[in-house]
Amino acid sequence: MPDASVAPGPPRSAVDKALDLVEAVSRAPHPVRLTDLAAEVGLHRATAYRILLDLVRRGWVLRAGDRYLPGAAVLRMSASAAGNSLTALARPVLERLSATTSMMVNLQVLEEGGGRVIDVVRPERLAMISHLRGELLPLRRFAGPLALVAALEPEARQRWLARLPEDDTDLTRELAEVARTGVAVEHGRNDKLVASVSRAVVPDPGAPVCALTVVGPEAEFDGAKLDAVERELTAAADELMAALTAGAPEAGR
Repeated sequence: MPDASVAPGPPRSAVDKALDLVEAVSRAPHPVRLTDLAAEVGLHRATAYRILLDLVRRGWVLRAGDRYLPGAAVLRMSASAAGNSLTALARPVLERLSATTSMMVNLQVLEEGGGRVIDVVRPERLAMISHLRGELLPLRRFAGPLALVAALEPEARQRWLARLPEDDTDLTRELAEVARTGVAVEHGRNDKLVASVSRAVVPDPGAPVCALTVVGPEAEFDGAKLDAVERELTAAADELMAALTAGAPEAGR
């Protein structure tokens, strides 16, 4: 008999179900019971139990009595990823770009709904500007998501436009211009006193990995300063792309 607490949803693959359970165990604040895990990820208790048996066998989950917690495989992956993650590779680039421009610099990746800020370097002088670390920034108001979506293949870009609540000719034109130039510039759409410039890092055409965004006071993004920021941003994006494709944490500037 199906559990009454399990809500119906779209079909999921076996991999989806296993990853859902690994993620649920990893984010739990304490060892968690099978019943709670199954309810959280929307699986029948018996199905969750069968999958957990395999996860325990492979070391992704550890069983302690009737509770589950992250296994050794998760811990090994976390330790390895910490030194070879996108943020680890990008951090020196962000720091140098912030130093050369005297601006705040953030790193974003594309997710459903916009660009997620995953790391930030903010100089002390710009402490009044929110760093937005961890925030999901919408396409309509921020340079980072614009740069990322514009770097997609045209078909994928159209799917993003189709998700918007209404047709936006201005946004369509802006994305086309960003795709042409490679640089997204935003002046005060989210905060009238703040401007930003962003460039996507695209090792393979149509498949952006991330975007570097320079953020600062609107008054400091005049013509000459904007040109200088764009040059530094382009050099930084090239540096990060070299690091990603070479597998080296640091690449020559």
